[in-house]
Amino acid sequence: MKKLMNWMAAPLVGLALAAAAPLAAATDITGAGATFPYAVYTKWAEAYKAATGSQVNYQGIGSSGGIKQIKAKTVDFGGTDAPLKVEDLDAAGLVQVPTVMGGVTIVVNLPGFKSGDIKLDGVTASDIFRGAITKWNDAAIAKLNPGVKLPDTAITVSHRSDGSGTTYAFSHYLAKQSEAFKTGVGAGTTVNWPANAVGGKGNPGVAANVTKIAGAIGYVDIADAMKNNMTFVALKNKAGNFVLPTQQTVADAAAGADFKVKGMAPDLLDQTHKNAWPITSATFVLAYEKGSDAAKQKGVVDFLTWSLSNGQKMAAELGFVALPANVVKMVEAEMKSIK
Repeated sequence: MKKLMNWMAAPLVGLALAAAAPLAAATDITGAGATFPYAVYTKWAEAYKAATGSQVNYQGIGSSGGIKQIKAKTVDFGGTDAPLKVEDLDAAGLVQVPTVMGGVTIVVNLPGFKSGDIKLDGVTASDIFRGAITKWNDAAIAKLNPGVKLPDTAITVSHRSDGSGTTYAFSHYLAKQSEAFKTGVGAGTTVNWPANAVGGKGNPGVAANVTKIAGAIGYVDIADAMKNNMTFVALKNKAGNFVLPTQQTVADAAAGADFKVKGMAPDLLDQTHKNAWPITSATFVLAYEKGSDAAKQKGVVDFLTWSLSNGQKMAAELGFVALPANVVKMVEAEMKSIK
C-alpha cells in the first residue's frame, strides 16, 4: 500500500475534526463481502458521503465472496466474518483489521413463545442443527426447560446457502460443543447441513425462512434478528448461566480477548465471563498492503479512519458492539505498519 503519510499519527480528536471537513477531492471506493456488517457499512457510507463527498459502495455477498473478490483485486476492500490466517494474509498481501463486534443468535419460530422462553445448551443445539433432534418436545430439550409445555412440532433447520462468516462462527461454536457435530457437519464457511435443512442466502435469507416456517430454527446475527423482531433462544454459556444475546453480553464475551495477535482475530467463542454470550465474533475489513491505485488505497484508509472516529456510535445504534477503545488503538497501530 502507498505510504500513508502518517494518517494515523494524529490523535483521534484531530481525526474527528479532519473528518468533519470535506476532502479536497472525493474518491469513490467499492467493497464486498460479509452480510453481517452490511447494515453498519452502508450506514457509515451514507454518513461518510455527507461529510466528505466520497462514495463507498458495499455489496453484501457473504464472507467467501468478499475474500474471493479482494484476492482477485476486483474490489478496493473486502469484508469477512471468517478471519484469514496469518499465512493467508501474507500470501495475498492483505491487512486485516476488526471494525465492529456482534453475536450470532439462535432464533426460532414457535408461536406463543417469546425470547428466553426456550433454553438450550451447546450440546443440545448441536444435536438439533445436525438433525439428531427433530421435534420440539424431544426429551433433551424438555430436560433443559422443566415446566415448559413444548409443542409436538417438527424442527426445520434453516442455514446459510452461501459461503458465510456467520456460518463459520456458528459451526465452530457447535463443533466445540459436540464431536458428533464436528465430524458429521463440520466447521467452516460452508458445512454439510442435514439433507432436510432449508438454505437461505445471507443472514436475511435465513431470517426469512425462520419467519415463515412454523417450528423453524436458524442462526442470524443480532442486528438482523432485532430488525426482524425474532425470538431468541437463551443459551447456556461456559460459566453455566443461560444468557440472551445482547450488546452487553457480547461486550462481556470480548472483554478479556487479546486483539494483539497478528491478524487481530482472537477466538471470542465460548468465553468464561459469567454473562458472556457464547457465540460472539468480530467482523473484519481486508485491505491491500500494496495497491496499484494510490487514490483508491488512500480512499480505503480515509474511510476506515473516519469510521474509527465517527462510526462506532452508529454501529451500536444498529445493534452491533463498538470496538473497545484499547482495540481501536491497536487497529491504529496495525494500520500504521502498512507500507
